[in-house]
Amino acid sequence: MAKSMTLENQLLGERRKTRPTRVLMHALIIMFCILVILPLSWVIGLSIRDIPSSYTGQLWPDSFTFEHYPYVITKIPTMVQNILNSVMVTVAAVFLATMCAILGGYALVHLRLPGRIAVIAFLTGTLFFPARLLSLIGIYHIQRALGLMNTTPGLILPYVTLNLALSVLTMRSVFEQISTEIVEAAKMDGANSWYTLWNIMFPLVKNGLVVVIMINFVTCWGEYLLALTLIDDQAKRTFPVVLAQANSGQGQWAWSRVAAMYIIAIAPGIIGFAASQRWYMKGLTEGAIKM
Repeated sequence: MAKSMTLENQLLGERRKTRPTRVLMHALIIMFCILVILPLSWVIGLSIRDIPSSYTGQLWPDSFTFEHYPYVITKIPTMVQNILNSVMVTVAAVFLATMCAILGGYALVHLRLPGRIAVIAFLTGTLFFPARLLSLIGIYHIQRALGLMNTTPGLILPYVTLNLALSVLTMRSVFEQISTEIVEAAKMDGANSWYTLWNIMFPLVKNGLVVVIMINFVTCWGEYLLALTLIDDQAKRTFPVVLAQANSGQGQWAWSRVAAMYIIAIAPGIIGFAASQRWYMKGLTEGAIKM
């Protein structure tokens, strides 16, 4: 009886010690949520205000309207094409980057490759440099030599390289969580590397794939510098370039209309993350961000 009372007192003391830590942790989480939700809520509210109330400081306007969204689509003649360009380039780049990450991560972990440590060191080293800025001139000359300047599909390969090192290292850490005994057992059963990868390993790393897909999707969908540099034709540009020019080069834009464009731009990312957050968080907890 005395031992049980002592154990209860110890547990109660530990709970009292951890309670301030938990309160502080939850307070920090709530603070960061507020920092994200408040600006987003303000932009959403601004996008459905009428134009006169968008220039006032009142928190709750007298009337709401959704006319700014069709206005954005119809004001710029190439808007629909620009959105389709972003969708096409993003989907293609994410698919290729994900495939390269799967192959590279599997090879670096479960294949005996000469120079494997040097490759890992090189990929890790590239994360410490602004590769997009340093390689911009080189990408420009390569695109011009290949005849890919001012073409929308020409953005796909440069977009693949944006997060290729991070994607490969992420998938490498995911494959490291899988026991090598599974690979050895598959080899003993006569399975080659391709069969082992696609039929045995692939179902085990699907949560890590969600992390890689989301990383590449966010980067490719919102990329601006390469799209602006490599494409001059308005109809061939992606949506972020048109979004950046809406407040300056496309004429007079009210704040409500600019806010509507921003909501259109960020909606795919929010919807995609909301739909895949369960697998995304599982991928992170399985070691997807460990290098």
